[in-house]
Amino acid sequence: MNSFEHVEYCMGTAFRFAGRSPFDAVRTNSIVEQACAILTEADNTFSLYKPESPLSQLARGEVSVAQCPPVVNEIWDECDRWEQATDGWFSAMTPEHTFDPSGVVKTWAAKRAAEHVLSQGIVDFTLNAGGDVWLADGLTSETDWRIGISKPVSIASDEAGVLAVIDLKETAFRSLATSGSAERGLHIWNPKAPGKAAANELLQVSVVAEDLVRADAFATAAFAEGPRAIARLDALPNLEALFVLADGQLAATRGFSLLFAR
Repeated sequence: MNSFEHVEYCMGTAFRFAGRSPFDAVRTNSIVEQACAILTEADNTFSLYKPESPLSQLARGEVSVAQCPPVVNEIWDECDRWEQATDGWFSAMTPEHTFDPSGVVKTWAAKRAAEHVLSQGIVDFTLNAGGDVWLADGLTSETDWRIGISKPVSIASDEAGVLAVIDLKETAFRSLATSGSAERGLHIWNPKAPGKAAANELLQVSVVAEDLVRADAFATAAFAEGPRAIARLDALPNLEALFVLADGQLAATRGFSLLFAR
């Protein structure tokens, strides 16, 4: 097995593939580059920062959803499903009534990229998508099963940026997603109070789940809802969450403490 690492800058963040491959460096690099092309294609399609992207054209009213690539309708439907699953706390519609699926597109694309790498025969690797982490079932390194959760920017010190370390080995969980201000600043709005940003009741929410997109959608929804989301997430199967409250105190779903690395 040969160790590999590749960092791809895309969607305004860094995607890090790292692990062990049964192939030589040339074939391994080719497989990872193909996965990165999936990320680039998603960025070119869904970025609202690129004027000529299909989503930017849709936002300007120049095209309809039907006139966009089929994947746009796929993501539209995906966002509708997560809005229903979160009782409306996740929404891809901005206060300006623009369709912005960034709440799931990054992890959706990351999941597709990871699945491509798996399909090509590399099964022992991790993917860190700007702090949202996906783990392959075939990890052989004990260290790779451990994931650090970063402190929110407002409470991070110069000496330590890790809030907690969790260990997902011997669990069904394979993904961690975090919503807060670390990557993009305060950017999550309250879908039940149109025109308003999410209340400053939380600094961060980290969700662990079997699926990366599910973790991401519920992390975003929980941040928008605030501390009341603790009870909502606690009632969901196959999902745990860690909340950082506005005063820096921690709260979590009942099973989260079992995930702390020892």
